Amino acid sequence: MDSNHRMVRYQHLKSEEEDENPPPIVPPPFAPASISLSLSTILPSYLSVNSRTASSFSLQPNKVKVPTLASSLAHLSLSSTSPSPSKISFKSTISPNPLQNPLTLGPHRSFDPSNGAAIRRASIVWFRNDLRILDNECLNSANNESISVLPVYCFDPTEYGKSSSGFDKTGPHRATFLIESVSDLRKKLQARGSDLVVRIGKPETVLVELAKAIGADAVYAHREVSQDEVKAEERIEKAMKEENVEVKYSWGCTLHHVDDLPFKLEDMPTNYGGFREKAQKLEIRKTIEALDQLKGLPSRGDVEAGDIPSLMDLGLNPSPTMPQDGKQAAKRCMLGGESEALERLRQLRAECEAQPHKGFKDGMQDSIYGANLCCKIYPWLAMGCLSPRTMFDELKKSITSSASSNAGTNWLMNELLCRDFFRFVSKKCSSSKIQLEVTPTTACT
Repeated sequence: MDSNHRMVRYQHLKSEEEDENPPPIVPPPFAPASISLSLSTILPSYLSVNSRTASSFSLQPNKVKVPTLASSLAHLSLSSTSPSPSKISFKSTISPNPLQNPLTLGPHRSFDPSNGAAIRRASIVWFRNDLRILDNECLNSANNESISVLPVYCFDPTEYGKSSSGFDKTGPHRATFLIESVSDLRKKLQARGSDLVVRIGKPETVLVELAKAIGADAVYAHREVSQDEVKAEERIEKAMKEENVEVKYSWGCTLHHVDDLPFKLEDMPTNYGGFREKAQKLEIRKTIEALDQLKGLPSRGDVEAGDIPSLMDLGLNPSPTMPQDGKQAAKRCMLGGESEALERLRQLRAECEAQPHKGFKDGMQDSIYGANLCCKIYPWLAMGCLSPRTMFDELKKSITSSASSNAGTNWLMNELLCRDFFRFVSKKCSSSKIQLEVTPTTACT
């Protein structure tokens, strides 16, 4: 009996001793882990987490990227640190800016407006001598880099009226061709979910007003080559700089891109033979396909499209052979616009296939080649309804299918290279820095 009582007493004392001295806790064999989530960069950077809030989380893990099934919306990364035998911790790390700092599997898209890959809220496409949808680099760039796009064309009053010598700066026939081209461009834009805003006024005034109205981040346009056009670009850049709006230029008026030339523009040969020798072997860039659907117009500003002016609105009197209201005649030999240009190009290709180029004999040339071709297609090239690359690609198909493909290809290349030469020379001479130093230019070979 006494032995049983002593056994119960011993177990009771042992239990109290264990309560006062618990066994040590053995740390788990795994390291502390941290987890962080960051949304994709489809959202603007101003929605990022405040840096003060994030500063309290100081763990700097070595990150291993782990893709998830919803990687297009969020990216998950697990991180580990070296194990600590003394204590266990579990912390969630928050990046100071999860939309810019990194736990993403795809390329980072910056919100910097100077970055061409940035997503812009609203942009303006300023149409000039590029009244087309096909092979239009600035239109494609604006649609790829902007949430909304506002296409604009300005009838500049300084391009109309009388010159110092008393002649029309723009005659009624050319003005009619331009009006038709602008009208056709508007129809093509409307068919793709957009529209064309038309204004009569100086571009540096019209574009600034529209940029303020819609809150534009950038203006996209093609560079031109004449002195007056270059001065207009300088005025636009100055006006937009004051509004903190970027001006992004593209090049699309020649067969060869200006950046692909084997020489600097100021060092360009002043005769066509020297230019052709260096430029005829250059690779031609691919034609840019027309977009089937364009970005919508900006919702801010409620900008009206405006009416396309008539000859009277531009201060021009119709020619005696034209309708008195300034509208196009029912059967005019030349209609402006990209639609007409592409139709003419298809007809010209059919003629080239039916009559292959036979070269030149006794100073004579084939009826559809040489100067005759200029009358058939060059007016649309001059207005930008058709790009030189589109023309080259289309006609080259018919030429290479004939037996005399070498002669035909050489003829086509020579025609477009000659046009390139004069446009590059104009661009070179339009620079105010070299106007007094430039050597007279000749087309002689």
